[in-house]
Amino acid sequence: MTEPQDRADLVELLGKYADIADLKEFTDLPGRVFTDPLTLDFESVTGLPPTTTPLAGYVEILRASFAPFAATHHAITGPVITLDGDRATIHAHVRAEHWLPETSDRWLVAGFYDNEAVRTPDGWRLTRVQLTASHQENQHLVAAGW
Repeated sequence: MTEPQDRADLVELLGKYADIADLKEFTDLPGRVFTDPLTLDFESVTGLPPTTTPLAGYVEILRASFAPFAATHHAITGPVITLDGDRATIHAHVRAEHWLPETSDRWLVAGFYDNEAVRTPDGWRLTRVQLTASHQENQHLVAAGW
């Protein structure tokens, strides 16, 4: 692979990552996005420490976490990618909105992802996802999904 192709593939990987929640596609897409196991760090949002978990367990967490929301939208922009052979780091901006059903109430998270990816025989996969929230609105609504 060439460096430009690797960068394009990693940007597409971020789009697939957002699609898991926004399309509620918890069947095939997670296996095309993540390694098994993977490390998650959402401490800035949930207060829970980073953890390494099997992919199947995380898929069930995702399914349960996003079930209460009628719609979500994760805009992941401005990726800064550092390549190191078969490993990559991706720093990107995120604005994530989560709407409750039959209301205009929504939980907003703005911040940054600092993710790690590895090249596998099936393509690039995220092996570590870290979200750092720099701003939230209606944070009490996080309880709806977590």
